[in-house]
Order: sequence, then structure tokens, then C-alpha cells
Amino acid sequence: MAEGEVKLEESWKLVLGQEFSDPYMGELKHFLVAERQAGKRIFPKGSEYFRALDLTPLDEVKVVILGQDPYHGFGQAHGLCFSVRPGVRIPPSLINIYKEMETDLGIPPAKHGFLEHWAEQGVLLLNSVLTVEEGKAAAHQGKGWERFTDAVIRAVNDECDGVVFILWGSYAQKKAAFVDQQRHLVLRSAHPSPLSAHNGFLGSRPFSKANAYLQSIGKDPVDWRLPEQV
Repeated sequence: MAEGEVKLEESWKLVLGQEFSDPYMGELKHFLVAERQAGKRIFPKGSEYFRALDLTPLDEVKVVILGQDPYHGFGQAHGLCFSVRPGVRIPPSLINIYKEMETDLGIPPAKHGFLEHWAEQGVLLLNSVLTVEEGKAAAHQGKGWERFTDAVIRAVNDECDGVVFILWGSYAQKKAAFVDQQRHLVLRSAHPSPLSAHNGFLGSRPFSKANAYLQSIGKDPVDWRLPEQV
């Protein structure tokens, strides 16, 4: 992936541009092209690989929520972790996120799973791996995306102050273990998956904690309510 070919929001391009000239990104691009040529369907579509970065410029990041892989079902993934397109059935983890949000803030669950409203307010909804093959969870792990998203997290850690890192599950906690807790707030809990939500996710109150911290340092809180019409 040559830097010139990449359409990326400018503030991110400034700090991540060198990644695109690194050999690992060339190898990743070659892999994705080969997969498509082999007739495999890749999600999300190419214009949405960097959707999380495009919607949430570096200098506007207030909160980082880390996911692992895009959803691998048809029509689900659109570049934001935990989010699905309007009209798509709400995934189980997001149902639990909504459940916790209602307990925490009294916000009734949205009837859709489209989270762009959060991203537009400075919530970086970042997956560790940015592509997946249809029907094959984790098919693109270990191909280079993890190194790129490590660079994204490092950029937020180094360039921003007072960001809330919401780390659900051991994978996210390990990936962002280097975040400077003198400069940022790190909230850790179990993953919202039905397999683990009752082991510490439900009752963790991440939304009110994030907003209390943001307000304490003079930043506007996030309006976690999602508009019904999308």
C-alpha cells in the first residue's frame, strides 16, 4: 500500500504515513489482492477499511474502544468495531453493551446497531484487524493489520492527552498494555460477549466513568444515546 494510494483522514496520515511505505503493508496489500482474485469475499469493503479513522480525526479522539475482528457475516461490517449497518440484526455483544448502558446511564437500548454517532463525537471504534473473509472469523489475523493498529494506538497515546481507553477482554487489554496511565484513563473489564459479560462486564459502568473523567479535565462528555432514525 503506497502512501499516495491511501485515502486517509489528514491528521492520521500525518502520523501514520510511514506505515504505508513499510514492507509489511505491501505484503498485506498483496495478500488482500490475492484473496480477492481467488474469489473470496472480504469485509468490509475497501473504502471502509479506515472508516474508524476517517470519522474520528486524531485531534478529536476522546475515547478509544478496541475490538478484535470485523464481523464476518454478509452486510454487517462497515469499519467500526461492534457496529453494524442499519437494518442488520444487533449482534449479541452489542446487545450486552446496550444493556450495560441502560443500567449505567438509563439510556434505553437502540433498535439498531449503527454506532457512527459515537465515532462522530470522538469515540475511536477500532478493530485490531481491519478485514476478514466472509464466514471465517479471524481469517486475516497475523497478516499485518495488528502492527498497523498498534501504531494507531501508539499515536493516540503519544499525541493526545486525557483519552479514555475502554478495554473489554484480555485481548484488548494486552494490545493496549503500553498506554500511559499518567496521561490517560484506562478502564478494563470482561468482554461484553455472552460468554463473558457476567464475569465483570455487566456492572462495570464504563460510560459514566468515561464521561466523569472527560468532564473532570474540561472536555465535553460523550452523548451515548443513538439517534433512532439512521
